[in-house]
Parts: sequence; structure tokens; C-alpha cells
Amino acid sequence: MKPENQTHTAEFLLLGLSEDPELQPVLFGLLLSMFLVTVVGNLLIILAVSSDSHLHTPMYFFLSNLSLADIGSTSTVVPKMLLNIQTESKAISYAGCLTQAYFFMVFVCMDNLLLTVMAFDRYVAICHPLHYTVIMNPRLCALLVLICLLISTVDALVHTLMLLRLSFCKHLQIPHFFCELTQIIRMACSDTLINNMVEFLATIFLGIAPLFGIIFSYAQIVSSIFRIPSTGRKYKAFSTCGSHLSVVSLFYGTCIGVYLSSAVTDSPRMSAMASVMYTVVTPMLNPFIYSLRNKDIKGALRKLTLGTFLLL
Repeated sequence: MKPENQTHTAEFLLLGLSEDPELQPVLFGLLLSMFLVTVVGNLLIILAVSSDSHLHTPMYFFLSNLSLADIGSTSTVVPKMLLNIQTESKAISYAGCLTQAYFFMVFVCMDNLLLTVMAFDRYVAICHPLHYTVIMNPRLCALLVLICLLISTVDALVHTLMLLRLSFCKHLQIPHFFCELTQIIRMACSDTLINNMVEFLATIFLGIAPLFGIIFSYAQIVSSIFRIPSTGRKYKAFSTCGSHLSVVSLFYGTCIGVYLSSAVTDSPRMSAMASVMYTVVTPMLNPFIYSLRNKDIKGALRKLTLGTFLLL
């Protein structure tokens, strides 16, 4: 018999990180704490940048948008995980699964592209300091963010529309804690060649290409810094790039780790555990990296906190 397409009535089951009942309260508390820290931390970065006129520069404008994307990606995944743990239900509707996959792809792609734009900003600031204010004008900065959003939206929309052509029959169990694109494609009982090709091309153009762009930018930056005669100016130049480099290393390091874990092990559960790093841990750590290493952000946060207490 030919398998019947059940996509219109199907519910997917998110198997989550663990099926052990004793671990569920621990996972719930840990994920809830990390989610709250992520949202509050990134909101504080956004509020600090918007409230302090000294931070109205391209670098902090891109940082606030990065924080917004981090909030979006985490909010797309974690609340559903918490709801499933609390209700002891693993179900997610077909429409809900595709919606979650769409928005997650939008925000993760935004993260990736914004990190590339921030590398370009640091390249212009260090390699062309005299022309920095002319090149990185407010109009170009807003345009770059809009381009990142447009590319991310179109990419996620193409993937989602490609999923709509697939048929899903049985075994609708996703061995993951959210509707991840690759896992959805693997469950299809129809031909997925085109989907896999589109995913492969998107990985090259929106994953590998931006990474090479960041590497090229920092190769030029390092070359320019070494030509600076003053040790103090060298240190200052390196310090302006330190936070961004840390975030880039964390983001791409965790993404590569997820890919390698999927390639090395046949255990989907291990891959899901590795995915926690870039879906939950990385967005949580980004505000700490920027605030702990940046005296301007720390100063703005102190002013924001003091102002809030005075209002209360």
C-alpha cells in the first residue's frame, strides 16, 4: 500500500533531552533559570544601549540587534520545552512545528549575519579609522540590519515552503527538543532530495561564507594592528575586538560541535544535548561577555540600575 499523507492531521512528538521522570524537575528548573537569565541579560543590553547617548554608535547598534535576535531564538524554543515538561506532553502540532522551525531559522540566521556585519564594523574602525564615521553612517547601519533581516526571512521562508511539499506518514517522533529542520526532513516519507540540496546550499552561502568573511576581516585587522607603533594603541585595538571574537568563537564553536556530534555519533539524543549549547547557552552568555569586557556597557548598566532605583 502506498503510504498516506497525514500532514494535515499529524502531531509531532518532541522527545526532548531525557525521558527519565526523575530528571524532568531538574531540567525544568535549569532551563527556566537559563531562559530568564537570557531574556533579562539581553534586555538589559538593549536598554543600556538605547538609554545612553554615548553608546549610540554602530558597534552598539549592532550589539542591541544581536541581543534582540538572541531573545527571539531562545523564546522560540525554550517556552515550548518548559510547557512540555510541565504538562508531561511531547506533542506539537504540524503547524506549530513548522512555525517554530521558521522563526528559529530566522533568528539564528540573523545572529550569524549580524556577527559578520559586526566584524565588518570592526574592520572599518581599525583599518580605516579616518573614514569610519563616513562609511559607517546611520543610514548604512540601518540598511545592513534590514538586509540581514530580509535574507534571514527569505531563507527561513524557502525552507518552510519546501517542508510543505513533503509527506509525513508514521513515526512522527522528533529525537530533539525542538522542531529542527534536518530532523523534520528525515521524518518525511516522500523524496527529500530538493530539500537536502536547498539546506546544503544555504549552509554554504549563509553559514560558511559569513565565517570566511569574519576570518578575512580579522586577518586584515590583525595585520593593521601589528603595524601600529604604540603598544597602548595596540592593546586598545585588540580590546575593542575581544568581546566580538569571544561571541563569534562561542557561536561557531557550538555550531561546529553540533555538526561534528551528529557526524560522529548515531545517537540523536547526544546531538540534541549538543544543540543546547547554541540554542540556550550561547544567547545566555553573550550579555555577560559584552558587559564584563566592556567598561562602556558596564557604565551604562550602572546608570540604568541607578535610574531605576531612583524612580522606585
